[in-house]
Amino acid sequence: MFRIGDFSKLSNISIRMLRHYDKLGVLIPEKTDQDTGFRYYSAAQLRTVNKIQMLKEMGFSLAIIKEMLSSDGDLAKIRAYFAVREAELQEELWLLNTQNQLLASSLELLRRDVLPMEYHVLVKSIPERAVISARRIIPTYADEHLLWGQLYSELAGQNLPIAAPPYGLAIFHDQEHKDSDVDVEVQLAVGGSGDQLSPGVVYKMAPETRVASITMNGEYDQMGSVFETAAQWMEDNGYRLAGSMFNIYHVSPAQDPDPENWVTEACFPVVSGS
Repeated sequence: MFRIGDFSKLSNISIRMLRHYDKLGVLIPEKTDQDTGFRYYSAAQLRTVNKIQMLKEMGFSLAIIKEMLSSDGDLAKIRAYFAVREAELQEELWLLNTQNQLLASSLELLRRDVLPMEYHVLVKSIPERAVISARRIIPTYADEHLLWGQLYSELAGQNLPIAAPPYGLAIFHDQEHKDSDVDVEVQLAVGGSGDQLSPGVVYKMAPETRVASITMNGEYDQMGSVFETAAQWMEDNGYRLAGSMFNIYHVSPAQDPDPENWVTEACFPVVSGS
């Protein structure tokens, strides 16, 4: 048997950490002297130490490691823990890749000196128009293409010409920001009337809407700056939001794969007064 100091040297684990393991029940000393409180460990416990270190390196928490060590070698349980950790790593990898892409795009913006871009706010009216519309809850804003696919499939099967201008837009109906299960509607202005539309697609008159609009060129990662500009403009000029915000896609990814050619008009329905 080894006192805690000697076991610390043999295991390459600090005394403080060994006491922490004991407190959590991850690695309990083989024996504790009731009179002195001295902890004693056995050589066989070094195998447990090695398992703990290996599992920590895989990213498992001490709470999960405790459960795994107490599973009595049940391979089915161990595989389940490993499957969960693998899924967590995949998600972490996706997040890291997303952050890396954001960093790369930000560096590109800095290189092109467009971060300090100023946006022009224009107060205008979007006229009343006949539209076909698809609206439903979609997983995230990135899934907006599902609604556009539904709308264009409907156009292909109907004798409904797209109007000029088409006012292809997406309306964001949620009363607050949501990261998932978002309420989005897409619209296209059309000529004629829709009499035999498929379920989920409706023909209606979209009302005239007074908006503060900002038109931007390029990728959608500018939206944060666009929203900041709109909010500051409304505050400075005595306007407030009066409805769901929407984007008009003058040149969309479906029309041109080159992000530098995208043209998006962010529209904020407004009324004057506080």
